Amino acid sequence: MKTTDELKARIKELGKQAADYSRQGIELTKLGDRKQGHQMMKQANEASKRCRVLLDELFRREPPQ
Repeated sequence: MKTTDELKARIKELGKQAADYSRQGIELTKLGDRKQGHQMMKQANEASKRCRVLLDELFRREPPQ
């Protein structure tokens, strides 16, 4: 199991990744490449799900105050 600091770093990384994929998906869709845009949005969704799982683990370890 990862340390709390490693978990926080991974959460930040996944959050940034999800936002980047989403941004790229929107841009591709605007440019007319709906298929590739949809694929990027799916990747954003998957990164977001992984981020939520890690957030749940972090909150289990350190409940918010």
